[in-house]
Amino acid sequence: MEDSSQGSFVTTINEDYESICWGCGLNLVLPSYAPVFKCGWCGAITNQNPVRPETRSLGLRRIRDQCFVVILAVFMLFVICGGIWAAYPVVFSISLACGIFHSVIAVSLAISTLSTFMVVAFKCAGKPIDIVYGTHPGVGNGTLNNYTFCHTCSKPKSPRTHHCRTCGMCVLDMDHHCPFIGNCVGAGNHKNFVAFLISAIISTSYSSVMCVYSLIHILPSLENGAAYASSHANNSGSILRGVKSIVLAYISNAIFISVRGLVLLYLFVASVSVAIGLSVLLWQQLSYIYEGKTYLSHLSSQGSEEDGEKSCGNLLTFFGCPLLIERHLPTIRNLRKRHKT
Repeated sequence: MEDSSQGSFVTTINEDYESICWGCGLNLVLPSYAPVFKCGWCGAITNQNPVRPETRSLGLRRIRDQCFVVILAVFMLFVICGGIWAAYPVVFSISLACGIFHSVIAVSLAISTLSTFMVVAFKCAGKPIDIVYGTHPGVGNGTLNNYTFCHTCSKPKSPRTHHCRTCGMCVLDMDHHCPFIGNCVGAGNHKNFVAFLISAIISTSYSSVMCVYSLIHILPSLENGAAYASSHANNSGSILRGVKSIVLAYISNAIFISVRGLVLLYLFVASVSVAIGLSVLLWQQLSYIYEGKTYLSHLSSQGSEEDGEKSCGNLLTFFGCPLLIERHLPTIRNLRKRHKT
């Protein structure tokens, strides 16, 4: 009697999955289930498991932005009004022409800073372009290449369009959301945002210089302290002790500084601090524009091998300079390649 053995065989059954592309409305047959896939006709990217942004803290974020906007507006008004009250009596005491000259500069900088702030705060950051989608005859081949669908706004998103959770809308070429202006920075107001930074840096730098100039004329006389410092330095032969004596003389006379002097001192410290911070932010913005990127696109491109085209023409295009000037500028391209072994 022959022993019969039974063998078990494992077979795999390929099951196709059907899904609908949101871009062209075609039924797509996928070899397996894929949460994210790209349509071969229109190029749209479909995410079958979208993550909806939280809307519970939307009101709190908007209240936070409003508080920041009020604080920034109050600070700018304080710098303008406080500087005029504290510095310009000293400037006009020198000469009438000097006072008028600096008054014109101060008013011009104040108008420029406040106007650019109002524009960047209330101007639309960038509305995505309305595009036809959902119907195969109306959507051509590759028309929606790398487009995604925003389930919150129920609109297509281009590769450089992002949804802002604070503003509750999609922003074209979104750079970032700035709480100090209570608005996003995008294609609609990015140029105004850079102009506001430049105007604010010039204004705070001018304010700090005028504060120092006025403090020199307001501080009490240090003739006795300077004489004591020079005699003390000659006896000991130490320059450091002389400098120390002068500093101590300033500190001892600080109690005689008027309220005007204290306001000038605070304005100087605040203006220098703000100017340094805004200068760093401006340098970062210009660097991203030079690379042809935004802050969000820079974050998304980290770790990838493809870099943007670095060109001075990106800066000229951003600021609306003529194309004739752009053609004569050299273009610096990044040709680094990674060789994997």
